[in-house]
Amino acid sequence: MTRSAPPPTPVLPARFGFHRNLLRPDDADRADRVTYIELFFDLIFVFALTQLSRFLIENQTPVGALQSGILVLALWWVWIYTTWVTNWLDPSKLPVRAAVIGLALIGLLMSTSIYESYGDRGLVFAVAYVGLQLGRTVFMVLAVARHDDELRRNFVRVLIWLSVAGIFWILGAVLPLEFRLPIWVLALAIEYVSAALGFRVPGMNSSSVSDWEVSGPHIAERSALFVIIALGESFLTTGFAFVEQEASVVGVLGVLSAFVGAVAMWWLYFDHGERAGSRAIALAEKPGRIARLAYTYVHALIIAGVVLTSVADEAVLQHPEEAMTLPVALTIAGGPALYLIGLLLFRWVVARELLVSHLVAVGLLGVAFAAAFSMSPLALGALGTGVLIVTAAWETVVRVGRGTTDEGAG
Repeated sequence: MTRSAPPPTPVLPARFGFHRNLLRPDDADRADRVTYIELFFDLIFVFALTQLSRFLIENQTPVGALQSGILVLALWWVWIYTTWVTNWLDPSKLPVRAAVIGLALIGLLMSTSIYESYGDRGLVFAVAYVGLQLGRTVFMVLAVARHDDELRRNFVRVLIWLSVAGIFWILGAVLPLEFRLPIWVLALAIEYVSAALGFRVPGMNSSSVSDWEVSGPHIAERSALFVIIALGESFLTTGFAFVEQEASVVGVLGVLSAFVGAVAMWWLYFDHGERAGSRAIALAEKPGRIARLAYTYVHALIIAGVVLTSVADEAVLQHPEEAMTLPVALTIAGGPALYLIGLLLFRWVVARELLVSHLVAVGLLGVAFAAAFSMSPLALGALGTGVLIVTAAWETVVRVGRGTTDEGAG
């Protein structure tokens, strides 16, 4: 944990903002702790991911895939930005707690509009999304204005870029429907690219996000908890799909395959990868670099892989023995592959490890996709689960062979 304690009586040019210092204290336990109000905020995203899965299941076309990609990246962006804010601000203080509750309410409104975001509820989604992004950032500026001038300047720049993107989110919602997708792609690109460039604004002093002082253990734990949320959502999706059909042997096999696949995905992240990331960010001289690249960008791929896999599990349950279609084959093979690619990049960023097991697994999933049309969805799903199991076992054998203990795993 590298955050410096803010001076007790700073002399800053700001003449606005909270007089009370809302920043987390320098005490290691309180600075790194994940609070219950943050977990409460996360509950909104269980519903949001469920709605996202529902949207993708019923829009299995190239356009639908792109629309779903925009939605999952937008949801992740809302969540990770809030995590950055609660990394600096102390959620145990009432103004911060009230702000998080307010964000949760807006997040619930946004979640209810996800399924029809490219239809009649596009404006509701856009307004809620922009309200979340701008409202949280304005609160952050007010919270640090009198207590940390560098953070204040940083988040003023963030606010400028989010405001520009917000114009396009709203514009895409009010223009005719055919313009919505390309304009929202532009809006999301503005947000992601501006973050990658350090939110540079002409005429304003700039600082690298990599130099931001953050609590690495807090960000690592928050990201790991979101992986758990995504896996939990996959159980909801699978469970609802199973109870809506008559009991059958193939149905039971489909549920079993989905469960074992989720266990393997959990194992791949938490047996060693999560600890490798936590250790790397805790020891880093510039934890902001790892926080931005490994936990802000790369984790988006990991979450997208979990969501796509949950969609694949439902597709298997709905059409276990029907003829294979291209969208179903893409989701069944692509979900685990995207997840493994995300883990590959994550481990490379945090530990400079090239996971041969994951490379081989992605290759095997590619072969499985090529042969998908000679199999049923249930068979392809079982094959994908088998690849995940073998990869998890391979990684565990490598970890044990290196003498890495399992202390702290799970």
